[in-house]
Amino acid sequence: MKILSIDTSSNVCGVSILENTKLICKLDAIAINSHSQTLMPMISDALNKANLAIDDINLIVCDIGPGSFTGIRIGTATVKAFRDSKNIDLVGITSLECLARQVSYELPNNSLICSMIDCKNDNCYYALYQKTADDVLDVLIAPSSESVKDTLSILDTYIEDSDETGNIYFIGDGSSNYKSDIEKMIPYGHFSNPKQNLLNSYYLGLCGLDFYNSGIEATTPDRQLNDILPLYLKKPQAQRQLEEKEKEIKF
Repeated sequence: MKILSIDTSSNVCGVSILENTKLICKLDAIAINSHSQTLMPMISDALNKANLAIDDINLIVCDIGPGSFTGIRIGTATVKAFRDSKNIDLVGITSLECLARQVSYELPNNSLICSMIDCKNDNCYYALYQKTADDVLDVLIAPSSESVKDTLSILDTYIEDSDETGNIYFIGDGSSNYKSDIEKMIPYGHFSNPKQNLLNSYYLGLCGLDFYNSGIEATTPDRQLNDILPLYLKKPQAQRQLEEKEKEIKF
């Protein structure tokens, strides 16, 4: 099976082509506010480097977020256009699961993995996973958006109740940006290699392939098949600012 995997949820636009689990081609480019101009040329370039056409692709995997609102919209709209025009199966995977997968291969079974993405102003997107046999990731806490303080309080309580102290690994730019806060609240935690904190379209493709092979019964809001939707865990900043201004208006 030939897989096209794309990630547009951050300032890095990533495109990978896989043959089953084997990486054929991987491209990354800085795309701050420019995913709409960057993505399609990158897909074309990746296909050319792999000596493939879009008609050769059997499965497309897309990051559905959380992350950049604009980037996610561009990514999901692009892959839906391919699905509709070429009738290619489509899988949507969260950026938080992709991050967890990037470190899960190195960890023993039963390890807890917390993916954290910084969404500014001392807030983060996060989810908690547990690696089980055969590299399966069970979702313990679904993708959420909280303040960093509340996130760490929730995690600390959950870990103590589950008796998994000392068995949690943090990954993502949120874990590096708020490392000192994490160390104060959860001193028994471990941190991934900083190079792993960036989203990787290859691992996104692996997540999508695993989900596709598991069957449609596994479909959830954070793992979607064919009719994918962006996973927005909070309102866009512009909308939040508008709502704050509206509260100040006196009628």
